[in-house]
Amino acid sequence: MHIKFSKMQGIGNDFVVIDGFSQPINLTTEQIRLLADRHFGIGCDQLLLVEKPTNIQADFRYRIFNADGGEVEQCGNGARCFVRFVHEQKLTDKTQICVETANGMIYPKLEDNGLVTVNMGAPKFEPKLIPFISDKLSLTYPLSIGSEAVEISTVSMGNPHAVIIVENIDNAPLQTQGPLIENHPQFPQRVNAGFMQIMNQHEIKLRVFERGAGETLACGTGACAAAVAGMRLGKLQSPVKVAMRGGELNISWGGNNTPVMMTGPAVKVFKGEIEI
Repeated sequence: MHIKFSKMQGIGNDFVVIDGFSQPINLTTEQIRLLADRHFGIGCDQLLLVEKPTNIQADFRYRIFNADGGEVEQCGNGARCFVRFVHEQKLTDKTQICVETANGMIYPKLEDNGLVTVNMGAPKFEPKLIPFISDKLSLTYPLSIGSEAVEISTVSMGNPHAVIIVENIDNAPLQTQGPLIENHPQFPQRVNAGFMQIMNQHEIKLRVFERGAGETLACGTGACAAAVAGMRLGKLQSPVKVAMRGGELNISWGGNNTPVMMTGPAVKVFKGEIEI
């Protein structure tokens, strides 16, 4: 199979983006793993597939596959790259588009300053909607991992997140606790583990261990989840600047059932073709 692609990145979270809108693209799990492999393929955290929507209200359908080949519900940094890709491919001339995802609609918008703002929808906290196994709704939950216990906040931003507050992000036990949290039995669909250091009411530092990808330089939905979790706990106020190893995102949220707004860059690295 001969495939044309764009390599893109959103503050270091990198993607292979493929046009499945103009022609059907059917990739196996093994092929996705090969494309994502940084030694034998192109290399990426996630592969993004642009397709025709199944919902008549949407302009496009957005499918996301992690580096391990598993399909996931949402990716915030990918959403920003998505809207820039469809513009550069001349698939639309709209500055704001309606995109169908596995977990509902999102609305990315190209700003005049070159940044991209995405309406990520309202966060969800009910355990069954994360999904997270718990008999009650709470602001935080104790989670046993091995011989230790950590306190987490759980948020769904279209995909599941567990947020842990740490004193120093550089010393956060991400590599040891991250895989244990990701695969914890209380998260039946696994979870993204975010480690957050609060700098002040409007600034945080964040590292995320993503399910199926490991630690990434940035995670858009993780930034949204961390900011929302901090605001619910009364430790943060909107807007929140989220600093990750790949760069910064700005997150705004009005509380309750209002949508989370995420603003940041989306950059094309190069275009190419590959035979698989």
